[in-house]
Amino acid sequence: MARAIAARREGLLTVDPAPLLASSGNAAIAYFARRDLLGGGDDPVSVLWNLPEARRVLGKQSTNGSWRYPGGKRAIRSQENYDQLETFRQLGILVEKFGLTRQHSSVERAATYLLSFQTDEGDLRGIYGNQYATTYVGAILEVLIKAGYADDPRIAKALAWLLAMRQRDGGWAIPVRTVGVPFPEFIDVERHPQPLAPDRSKPSSHLVTGMVLRAFSAHPAWLKAAEVGQAGGLLANRLYKRDTYSDRGDVGYWERVSFPFWFTDIVSSLDTLSRLGFDPDTPTISGSIARLQGIQRADGTFAFKLLRAKDKDLPLWICLAVCRSLKRW
Repeated sequence: MARAIAARREGLLTVDPAPLLASSGNAAIAYFARRDLLGGGDDPVSVLWNLPEARRVLGKQSTNGSWRYPGGKRAIRSQENYDQLETFRQLGILVEKFGLTRQHSSVERAATYLLSFQTDEGDLRGIYGNQYATTYVGAILEVLIKAGYADDPRIAKALAWLLAMRQRDGGWAIPVRTVGVPFPEFIDVERHPQPLAPDRSKPSSHLVTGMVLRAFSAHPAWLKAAEVGQAGGLLANRLYKRDTYSDRGDVGYWERVSFPFWFTDIVSSLDTLSRLGFDPDTPTISGSIARLQGIQRADGTFAFKLLRAKDKDLPLWICLAVCRSLKRW
């Protein structure tokens, strides 16, 4: 089985990283490599839930389901809104690195906390003050859907809100950016007590479109939706190009990567596009895969700029994410 899978990857990468990943001293990486790349392993993912690393994260959860953000600037956002951001980050670690689902009580409490920020309109608000946060709504929904909340009516309401917030070209932007309000002014609740509507005539942002599409690509009912496919085409056409807006606009940001995914980068984009079923022979996609070949190291990992790199195994997690995408192709 391992040989057959590797043969199908032949030609996509110079070095097959699967053996390195499957033999990793990190039990979670080895588990996912065997399961997702080599088709082996019968143990349920719950075997990872009691790993010491997972327990350390779980041990810091507050009774209300949140994780407290360390530090922060009160001139930018409140402690509660910082905690919303930190809870998204920590829940992402539990779901993506240890496979926790809503069957774990800590995930249930974290989901309840995050969804408590849902407004009557359907969005999750607070990280950008009173302004619409299309970026984080998409990213938070991705984690919740992967944790088992795809059929939750609150998720459906938030996805419907995202669809209603598209720019005319079919993608997404940060609404306040389309009307020219700079950061950090736009999260000043005294200056902008109500959310500002987007100028839908302005172009979308691949940063935002990529983050939103992660939610739809994780939801089995939305994979083939026409609106999602249209937005996916916008993302595919923007690979390795500058963004329309200044937020992470430089081309270099494509290779500044993190795991769990945070902003839109080449690894998260290939993950999304492979989930949505885009043709790997699409020129921008095949060109991106060729770029991966060019920056692959002899051990199978990649020479990316790593963000949030406290985890010494982050190069292996990124490598695993790349291999998952290529395996779908």
